[in-house]
Amino acid sequence: MIPARLRLLAATALSTAALGLAGAAAAQDAAVGTAPSSVRGPVDPRDQRLVELQMRLDAQQRLMEAQQQQLAEMSDQLSDLKQSMSAQFVDVRTAQEKADRAVIPNGKPSIQSADGRFTANLQGVMQFDTAAYFQGDVPAAQTDPRARDLNDGTNFRRARIGVGGKIFGDFNYNVLFDFGGTGSEDTGKIQELWLEYAGFKPMRLKVGAFPPLVGLADATSTNGMLFLERPSPAEIARTLAGGDRRTGLQLAGNGDYWLAAVAVTGPTISSLNSAASGFNVQPFDEQLGYTARVAFSPLRGDDFRVHLGANASLVSHPADTGPSATTRFPIQLRDRPELTVDSTRLVDTGSIDADSAHHWGLELGLQKKNFLVEAEYFKIGIERRTPGLANLDFAGWYVQASWVLTGEARRWTADTATWNSPSPKANFDRKKGGWGAFEVAARYSTVDLNDNEGLAGFATPADGIRGGEQSIWTAGVNWYLNPAVRFMFDYQWVDIERLNSAGLEIGQDYGVVSARSQLAF
Repeated sequence: MIPARLRLLAATALSTAALGLAGAAAAQDAAVGTAPSSVRGPVDPRDQRLVELQMRLDAQQRLMEAQQQQLAEMSDQLSDLKQSMSAQFVDVRTAQEKADRAVIPNGKPSIQSADGRFTANLQGVMQFDTAAYFQGDVPAAQTDPRARDLNDGTNFRRARIGVGGKIFGDFNYNVLFDFGGTGSEDTGKIQELWLEYAGFKPMRLKVGAFPPLVGLADATSTNGMLFLERPSPAEIARTLAGGDRRTGLQLAGNGDYWLAAVAVTGPTISSLNSAASGFNVQPFDEQLGYTARVAFSPLRGDDFRVHLGANASLVSHPADTGPSATTRFPIQLRDRPELTVDSTRLVDTGSIDADSAHHWGLELGLQKKNFLVEAEYFKIGIERRTPGLANLDFAGWYVQASWVLTGEARRWTADTATWNSPSPKANFDRKKGGWGAFEVAARYSTVDLNDNEGLAGFATPADGIRGGEQSIWTAGVNWYLNPAVRFMFDYQWVDIERLNSAGLEIGQDYGVVSARSQLAF
């Protein structure tokens, strides 16, 4: 079959030739005065061929017009199909947006309803620590565990799994279990279990087990701290009426430049132990306490912020351990030396029979681009129950600074009024040449848990406390490979000065190198 295009070209050529012949014949007839065909006799064969050619041309013309009509109809159909497919695509995209979905932003698995009123965010934390202590000469009083040789080794500081999010729009929740520990891993315990109503913004009301907002270092996420542990003075102050696994009710509110929070607190959640009962059980009245914190940023801009704050706590009723206990209403201040691979507490007041206890603290933070300085001061008081014994006062403070070498700034977290870890500009990726973010940090902290400690070589005064004085210099390097993975390297120089009840020195100086591998999402 001859292609349509060739047929069209042939027909055009024939038409042109026919018109030329017809024109020539007409001119000849006019020149010689030829009569019309009706009187000329038989038809010339050439005229017959012209008629046939004309008929073929007319047929081709009609065919072309029919094909053009078909093309026009097909064009209309394609246009309708395009509009229909576009509308269907919009409908599918709208349906997808309205459907529940599972996402993993920055490695954090999350399930979200279409309207955003329901979310379930999977949480996981692994913090694996290792440390080597360089103690030199250990004090002779080896029977005293507070002066023993400290343990080189490893420890899963935190091993957490849980889920948190929102339900019915205005309710937030969190369920978090921890299998890590200090010195050795735990059999598992509830770390956080709470419900929060956030329907009257900017205020939030939380109930359950959680760490109430007590201070700057206290409220900083453990996944984003500058060093492996909080500074000792902050850790000691937060555990009076706050701290991890504390039960309570908290009302908090915040904006970008302010925060206010108050809480009524009870005891911490009991954990499994090796006792015959299987649980730590509070036999009599539980502890009743209160916490409060206010913070604001009087100066702030695109690349700087000044933070000021104050915090306080009160234990109005210490836990009642029963009339047969040596210390019926105990308050005890103590801490590990800002590292928990060895769980020994080198400063410790021992149990103090108390009528009440309180603390107050001041906060300061300064950030300029990728440089940050934080500091806090704490004053702790204990009112004794025993007549004739003086009340007690203790104090501590710290200052710490960080510089992100790769230029990222630590992120401000408004709902806790704290700074969190930086987000790398380029995540670690060997193929693409990304190395993450690098940060250097330094800290000095000191805490004095002595009150009327007396002189070396003499027994403890009747109303004296020899809890010890601890000072720690720390230098650290943090490597953030991506928002979920980081490695930490710290060096500490620890100075402990402490007398035992007989007046012998049981303090010590030592250095320690530690590292942490962290996965957190």
